[in-house]
Amino acid sequence: MLSLELRNCKNCKSLPSIGRLLLLKDLSIRGLDQVHKIGAELFGENQSNAFASLESLCFDNMLNWEEWDLCEDDGQVSKFPSLRFLSIKECPLLLGRLPTILQSLQTLEIYECKRLVVSISSFPLLCELRVAGCEELVDEGSLSVQKVISLEYVSLSNISKFNISAERIMLRFANSETFQISGSKELGSLSQNGLSIVGHRFITIRNCPQLVSLETEEELLQLDKIPGVESLVIDSCERLNRLPEALHAFPFITRIQLESCPGLVCFAESNFPPALKELRIRNCVNLQYLVDERENNNKSMSSNTCLLERLEISYYPSLIWLSSRGDICNRLQHLQIMDCLKLSSLFLNAKLPVMLKYLDIRTCPVLECIAQDFLETTDLESIDIRCAEKIRSLPRGLDKLSHLQEIQLYWCPNLVSFEESGLLTPNLRVFAIKNCENFGVLPKCINNFTSLQELKVSYCSVDISFPEEGFPTNLTSLAISNAPKIYTSLVQWGFNKLTSLQELEISGEGCSSVTSFPEEGIGMTLPPSLTFISIKNFENLVFMCSKGFQNLTSLQELRIYGCPKLTSLPEKDMLLSLERLSIQRCPSLEEGCSRGKGREWSKIAHIPYVEINMKTVIPWELN
Repeated sequence: MLSLELRNCKNCKSLPSIGRLLLLKDLSIRGLDQVHKIGAELFGENQSNAFASLESLCFDNMLNWEEWDLCEDDGQVSKFPSLRFLSIKECPLLLGRLPTILQSLQTLEIYECKRLVVSISSFPLLCELRVAGCEELVDEGSLSVQKVISLEYVSLSNISKFNISAERIMLRFANSETFQISGSKELGSLSQNGLSIVGHRFITIRNCPQLVSLETEEELLQLDKIPGVESLVIDSCERLNRLPEALHAFPFITRIQLESCPGLVCFAESNFPPALKELRIRNCVNLQYLVDERENNNKSMSSNTCLLERLEISYYPSLIWLSSRGDICNRLQHLQIMDCLKLSSLFLNAKLPVMLKYLDIRTCPVLECIAQDFLETTDLESIDIRCAEKIRSLPRGLDKLSHLQEIQLYWCPNLVSFEESGLLTPNLRVFAIKNCENFGVLPKCINNFTSLQELKVSYCSVDISFPEEGFPTNLTSLAISNAPKIYTSLVQWGFNKLTSLQELEISGEGCSSVTSFPEEGIGMTLPPSLTFISIKNFENLVFMCSKGFQNLTSLQELRIYGCPKLTSLPEKDMLLSLERLSIQRCPSLEEGCSRGKGREWSKIAHIPYVEINMKTVIPWELN
């Protein structure tokens, strides 16, 4: 036998002599609620050769397990000689310590064993250590043993007592590639416990409420190693009030994330780290600026070498502007700003970074100006602006953005229109404008947007009209809401001209004269390429014209919402390909389709999934 799992044996009070299975490699014991002690019976009579081949041992959800007698007084060296992976999870009553000598152990996981003392003194090959929610972490081995340790990944969380000397910590953890610490209620600084940000590549510090600083400048300057940190994440450290000033000299750090650190006022006191490419700052409510502008006059500047490519800022209520120095972002490609309630401008020079590709602004209620123009930002590919109430127009130079692929504008009530020069259109794929009630004019020559695939116009000015030249016929997705003039013109122009259209969403606010869809009087038909149709809020719609649905052999989903007078669906032959049908707030139609008895039921009985008024109807159960 090579693998054995004992799971949820609720009446089992003791374990068999599994140690006598000399070829066993994987053993998992889970949910044995009646087991209180594991001892000699596990190893069997031949203790000197117990578990000779075992490589993986897991205990999980042993709620009443209190004691693990390892029988180490006699022949302890030969027990678990091949064990490489040991995991103990959710054993809240387990007391004592782990095996003291595991010569082959590489990975140790201890989770939520609140009374267990975890010792790592004699695991010379240990590479990964994950400890969360235990009584105590100790290290009692000789210093000579520590020097040969090969830890690469360390994660320490919610440990009640950290009982390892600073000297041992430096020897044990200093060179782990990944180091994570969280839930340390007493940690005031890393150096307090002999920890250091130097020596690791990936560092994460979370939920350390007393942490004030990482390391002092003196401590960093005394270190003889070049900081090899590549990623630094600090989260929920309420008292942290500064990052090391020497952070700007870390040559390899490419990613920094700061979250929920209300004590921070600025990110950097002089410069960004020279190789920094990604900076995310979230919920640091007192952060006022990225770089301390007051200090820059007295310090050597090298920000023109900054490689920052991605900047994300979320819930930054004290921020007024990003920076007065455009050079700190001269390589920025992705800028995302969310929930910055006092942000009035992005950069004081009113210029965007020249290499910017993605501009994403959300919930900035006092932001009035994005930039003067786009004339130097010619690589821009995406513009996404939402909940920016004071923005009246986009910067000049939209017609210069030859790489632009997406424009999405949502909840910008004062946005009126684009500039007269319009858009340069060769690569634009997505154009969406929603809840911009004063927006009244679509871009000129929209029919020439040869790459446009997705077009959404919803709840803008009721006077917004259909372009005289028509829509681009290569659209694959079209959504029109609260735009009666556009809808009327589209009907007359001909939906069937959109020969590539796959998704169609029409909301009929203001279309009180429409009684059928598609409109029967003019012989309106829909493009055969459609796979999804959504029809909403036609207050006087009475029936759906079968002729308009002919040849829709690819239609998979149909949604009908808020059409109180609608009584009938297209004929069954027009709906044979449907896989999903949803009907809501259409009382007459709901009555006709419900419970398999209505007059319309025969038209939809073949559809695999039918939802009526938020309730799923399963056709085969009703037939």
